[in-house]
Amino acid sequence: MHPKIAISIGDLNGVGIEIALKAHQEIIGICEPLYCINETMLTQAAKLLHVKVPSTFKIYPTKGEFLIEKGAVTKESGLYSYNSFYDAITLAKQKEVDAITTLPIHKEAWSKAGINYKGHTDMLRDIFKQDAIMMLGCEKMFVALYTEHIPLKEVIPSINEEKLTQFLLNFYKSFPKKDIAVLGVNPHAGDNGVLGNEEKYIIKAIKNANTLLKEEIFKGPFVPDVAFTPKMRKHYSTYIAMYHDQGLTPLKALYFDQSINISLNLPILRTSVDHGTAFDIAYTHQANTISYINAIKFAVNFSLAKTI
Repeated sequence: MHPKIAISIGDLNGVGIEIALKAHQEIIGICEPLYCINETMLTQAAKLLHVKVPSTFKIYPTKGEFLIEKGAVTKESGLYSYNSFYDAITLAKQKEVDAITTLPIHKEAWSKAGINYKGHTDMLRDIFKQDAIMMLGCEKMFVALYTEHIPLKEVIPSINEEKLTQFLLNFYKSFPKKDIAVLGVNPHAGDNGVLGNEEKYIIKAIKNANTLLKEEIFKGPFVPDVAFTPKMRKHYSTYIAMYHDQGLTPLKALYFDQSINISLNLPILRTSVDHGTAFDIAYTHQANTISYINAIKFAVNFSLAKTI
């Protein structure tokens, strides 16, 4: 029996629904998708795309109706994407599905709708009252973020031994891999204190985590500007970055089309495409499905591994 995956449909003014319809035939070979969208909105979107909805396209009727505006930022589309995600979470909490895969939302649309969350991960943290970990990547390379959507000036004060130790332990519990590379935060990883001394906390946290795990899992801190060179990537495929752009700039330069977004350290698994709503190409049949299919495959494999 294939795992059941709830699909949060994302912002209907963007490319999410096109991706879901375009990839449907491929993903039903590996999972049982349940799309959080009602019949009225699905029919409207299909008409705009000039496609037929497959008979195997099973829906969970997320409530609400509005007029789709291709490529527009609207409170109506923001609210519907929020409701779709909430329904997917509810299905996962009730064990009616094995995991969630999300299509892209638009943060400004959420704000216009009066939603206070910055995005999917913040919402998951609040609902489950746990420190969700954001990891992005693909089979060739994964990058987890110690800090995420915060100003750069707030990164340095966030680095402390206790908090980082717990982050490393939580990450390993959720994603148990060998040889995980931890990056420094300063140029040259501080040059032994010449360019900053925050690495001393990173060193202590690595030592603490490895001691508690009784194995040398975490390595580093590595100099950030050479951590993603071909030589390093021969030895490491999983990284911990100290801040958003430090980890995601090299990841997206190398694997933009293939990478996905994963929420770890939660009672449920959520995977997502690693791209936005692409309003500029909405309803033009140009949307790429690779990231979405990879997100589904990760959710499927993760779910199957838990049942073995």
